[in-house]
Amino acid sequence: MPLSPTADATLSPTAPSAPPAERYDSLTILLHWLTAGLVFALFGLGETWDLVQHPTHHIMVVAHMTAGLALVAVLAVRIGWRLTKGRKFASSGSAMATRLGHCMDYTLYALLVAEACLGFAWRWGAGRTLSFFTLQLGSPFAPASHDTVLLFKQLHYWTAWLIIGLALTHAAAAIFHAVILRDNVLERMRPARPDR
Repeated sequence: MPLSPTADATLSPTAPSAPPAERYDSLTILLHWLTAGLVFALFGLGETWDLVQHPTHHIMVVAHMTAGLALVAVLAVRIGWRLTKGRKFASSGSAMATRLGHCMDYTLYALLVAEACLGFAWRWGAGRTLSFFTLQLGSPFAPASHDTVLLFKQLHYWTAWLIIGLALTHAAAAIFHAVILRDNVLERMRPARPDR
């Protein structure tokens, strides 16, 4: 019995296959997910350390500062890589959507840098050291006034919420691309699956 035309086309070795999705380079993907993980870890620590007592509270504060300094290093590498050798893609949507995407990216970068600086200013302004694991980093500045330190603390707190809000909006946009638009935008940043 002869095969149907549909089956014949399916079984043909020359049948065309879908082209592989464009992807960012491995370092860009790694830095992206490291940034995301550190941001949410920092936020979680900062929002919950007042719920526990010493010494757990102290351990969480040190972990927050350690993760914050690690984020500074990741951001420095990420920005440098993006400006030099990081893979870039041509726009796959409308000009307005592209501008909004770039605006969100740059705003997140700026807020993350500002948040780190505010964390340094808050800690050092209060005359305290920054901890990176067991390494203590003393302040290069004289202690600030109580009102100034309080301002740094409040700005650090509200900037963190703004970053989380934008990060969740960014994630929602990626899901919208995958579920509604059904394009390959989300695939670009998906970690590669190991070969079997």
